[in-house]
Order: sequence, then C-alpha cells, then structure tokens
Amino acid sequence: MMDEHRLAKAILDPPSVFVTPQDVLTDEHLTTPQRIEILRRWEYDACEVSVAEDEGMPARNGETLQQILQTLQKLVGDIDSSETPPTKQGGLSREALKRTDRKP
Repeated sequence: MMDEHRLAKAILDPPSVFVTPQDVLTDEHLTTPQRIEILRRWEYDACEVSVAEDEGMPARNGETLQQILQTLQKLVGDIDSSETPPTKQGGLSREALKRTDRKP
C-alpha cells in the first residue's frame, strides 16, 4: 500500500509523483480505485490545460490527455462514450468509465 502522504500528493498533483499515466497503472502499491482517482484527477488537470491552450496560453504536451484516456481504458476495459458524450474540455464523464464487462 502506498504511504498516505505520497497518495495524497498523487491525488492532488499526479505529475509530481508519476512521470506518465502508465506509471499509475503499474504502481503495485495502488488499489484500482486509487488508480482511477489519480488518473481522473490527471485527466481533469489535462483538460484544464487544453482549455488554457485554446485561450492562447502556452501549450503543454498535447498527448497527455490521450495517454490518460488510454491508460484508463486499460484499467477499466472499454470506455463507453456512447452513453455520455465527452466533456467540453475533451475528457470523459464518470459514467463512461463504468466497466463494460460487469453485469448491472
């Protein structure tokens, strides 16, 4: 299990603890819900950067959001974006991340 201080830091600022979204997936100290929470936070932050870029602020790595979404898909299975469209900033809603291999 990840120590509480590092976990709190990862949830607040994922890039301060992990180099890539894939590192979240492979961290053996995290539970699946913790991985999802960290990746969702990272997705939120990446979406905010995307909005800032649209408003003329300096650009960052434009591939980060795509990497996060691909990592989430590896973690939860197929992402169901047909139920709920992407958010305005390009991310997916929480409903889209429901595991599709589970029975309701």
